[in-house]
Amino acid sequence: QVQLVESGGGLVQAGDSLRLSCAASGRTFSTYAMGWFRQAPGKEREFVAAIRGSGGNTYYADSVKGRFTVSRDNAKKTVYLAMNSLKPEDTAVYYCAAGDFVGSPYYTAQSRAYDYWGQGTQVTVSS
Repeated sequence: QVQLVESGGGLVQAGDSLRLSCAASGRTFSTYAMGWFRQAPGKEREFVAAIRGSGGNTYYADSVKGRFTVSRDNAKKTVYLAMNSLKPEDTAVYYCAAGDFVGSPYYTAQSRAYDYWGQGTQVTVSS
């Protein structure tokens, strides 16, 4: 069982930066792939970024590539999402998720690959 708690969201202006954190419980955190997803009002949940258990492979949605960076600290059981050059269209509730799988980049971007989800943290970017 893994419990996930996100933090770090807030209200910022376009062009600003934020860093989201996701703290995990459980003894096997380092074996889990960790993903970040987001859901804007009236839209479906979408993939943002993911990182393998070892931290060696990362994946990004095209919409955030070059602006967002996912990282993890297995000793702290925490995964991070550093978000730079934020845009109003980045406004959403951001969720972290954990999945015990090894899959293709395509599969890694699918919400069904993940077994555990946090409650989400709101990010609002004003223009």
